[in-house]
Amino acid sequence: MDKELEAQIEQKVREILDAELAERVSQSIRSGQVESRAAFIASKGTLDMAYVPLILASSCAALDIESAIFFTFYGLDILNKKKNKNLKVPPLANPAMPMPVPNIIGVLPGMTAMATMMMNKWMAAQNVPTIQDLLKTCIESDVRLIACQMTMDVMGVKEEDLIDGIEFGGAATFLEYASKCNITLFI
Repeated sequence: MDKELEAQIEQKVREILDAELAERVSQSIRSGQVESRAAFIASKGTLDMAYVPLILASSCAALDIESAIFFTFYGLDILNKKKNKNLKVPPLANPAMPMPVPNIIGVLPGMTAMATMMMNKWMAAQNVPTIQDLLKTCIESDVRLIACQMTMDVMGVKEEDLIDGIEFGGAATFLEYASKCNITLFI
């Protein structure tokens, strides 16, 4: 058998096995044999990066999927009572901005405020909840919001700086939870 035909057969067998495995996992979740759980890591404290884990976790709650978010390093700003109302969108070196901003323009005073204002306007126009509303929804929906204790210690963040209704733990706390999840994402 020639190498090209052999490679094509091998690829087709893999596709069939992948599809069969995906269907078996799906059936296991639906039947309750496998618990559907999600674990997210929030490591960035910018407005655009705050939305992702909160929307995913609140969507999980709406679908009856247990979930947790581990807030580490600058991601702690999402939980910070004083900072989470004023998260920013950095235009500098952000090639995904809808309106491309050359780096030389992005460093000008006021550009971060402008980019943040634009994003807030887009989100409001689409009726996307605020960060504070998403946090409230997550807490009310029993999403585990875990503040990284080591990061708090390193950065001098106190428990009273953070919103109510969250828990505190280190990497081991989160990894114990995440080890039993079938969805894990680093954001």
